[in-house]
Amino acid sequence: MQDLINALIFGIIEGITEFLPISSTGHLLIAQHWLGAKSELFNIGIQAGAILAVTLIYRKRLWQLATGLQDAHNRDYALKLSAAFLITAVLGFIAGKMGLSLPDSVQPVAWALVLGALVMFWAEHKTGLDDAETAITWKVAVAVGLAQVVAAVFPGTSRSAATIFAAMMFGTRNRFAATEFAFLVGIPTMYAASGYALLKELSAGADENWAAFAVGFTASTATAFIAVKWLLKYIQTHRFTGFAWYRIVLGGALILLVQ
Repeated sequence: MQDLINALIFGIIEGITEFLPISSTGHLLIAQHWLGAKSELFNIGIQAGAILAVTLIYRKRLWQLATGLQDAHNRDYALKLSAAFLITAVLGFIAGKMGLSLPDSVQPVAWALVLGALVMFWAEHKTGLDDAETAITWKVAVAVGLAQVVAAVFPGTSRSAATIFAAMMFGTRNRFAATEFAFLVGIPTMYAASGYALLKELSAGADENWAAFAVGFTASTATAFIAVKWLLKYIQTHRFTGFAWYRIVLGGALILLVQ
């Protein structure tokens, strides 16, 4: 029973933090510190649950893009999504082969939380709350693709934060438009990364508690759906600075309290 309760807690944490710009890695590290580490296969499963939630939220937009390629605007947007994904896939593969990744340990993650918060403050300073610039340029697409690689190399950076603020700093000043592009790029990116990792774990003969896996996956899907829905409404009238302050508090606490 305790395994199922722990799986539920991990799933809820993953669901809430994966797409909010506060770093799911940092929060899962805290949970692991108190509840014990989970298997890599379990971590992949709860992340997949969060991706599924975002896919469901954007299902109409994805269908519109998939079936509306004859429209020049949809085709242009889809090409930019594809370009951002390919940049991430190619450079992420190269970075992985070269071993360019910090460990998922407390201190690097904590510092990434704090430094990421400073970038968020800077980006917000450059962007007006009611800025109507919604265009996704090729510069934005490239920047978002590169930001995903940075997030993969530096755990704690937060993929959502890195991509949203890359879009904002390189031209898409409107928070809602920047967030939508960042999340849509994240769907194929995270499915590809999770699928690859899942096949790797299964081929290695991973021994998993499948009941706990199902609980974590379900909890992650449900909470991610709620969290992203809330975020999309929140950013229409609020800045991201509250998340930046939260990152500083969390990062500072990890630096001081967890060795």
